Amino acid sequence: MNRGTVQDISLYSNELQEEMQLLVYLPANYSPLYKYTVLIASDGKDYFQLGRIPRVVDELLDNKEIENIIVVGVPYKSVEDRNNKYEPTGKQHGAYLRFLAHELAPYLDEHYPTYQVGMGRTLIGDSLAATVSLSAALRYPNIFGRVILQSPKVGKELLASVENFKSAQPFTVYHVIGKGETAVKLTSGGTEDFVEPNRQLNELMKNKGFSIFYEEFDGDHTWKHWQPDLKRALVQNFGM
Repeated sequence: MNRGTVQDISLYSNELQEEMQLLVYLPANYSPLYKYTVLIASDGKDYFQLGRIPRVVDELLDNKEIENIIVVGVPYKSVEDRNNKYEPTGKQHGAYLRFLAHELAPYLDEHYPTYQVGMGRTLIGDSLAATVSLSAALRYPNIFGRVILQSPKVGKELLASVENFKSAQPFTVYHVIGKGETAVKLTSGGTEDFVEPNRQLNELMKNKGFSIFYEEFDGDHTWKHWQPDLKRALVQNFGM
């Protein structure tokens, strides 16, 4: 099987006032002569290590099951950093959304042969990284045309953002949640039911006219389930 390469890149964000590390997967057949769809993953290091997303993409490309894609991982620096950027109430949340839309997307368009349209950019995330991915697509639907949500943390702020969504062109959504996610341990301590809020989110998005794939899998809030789900998520979004 042909294997792609992973670049480790640093990009300074004026919005966040800090250096942002990026992991950029380029497929084995990468060439400036081709065009590429971009998949941007918050929780980037987790997707590259626990999700093994480069190997999943290698296999799908080798089997000609998906179109040419570039995967960009945006790692978090610490649990506190993750909460500040990903939580809708986090103090850097708005700045992180602007970083994705106004700094990262243009940077990728400038340095790689991308499709410079909304449907050429997909956001993916697990748990709180799914929350921030959906938040970014809701804020910038013309920049991000697709979103893949693996067990998002859904609170009243996110539901309100969906309720207030007014764009005439809703993005497409791939959305899964585990039936066993009824008492998910939070980094702040305590537990929370993720299932019922995700059902509310799904109904709300359906009522808004989103194009949605939704499934409740048998499992809990872990990479044991998200990793095997990646193959289907990628084929559904980037299938030939």
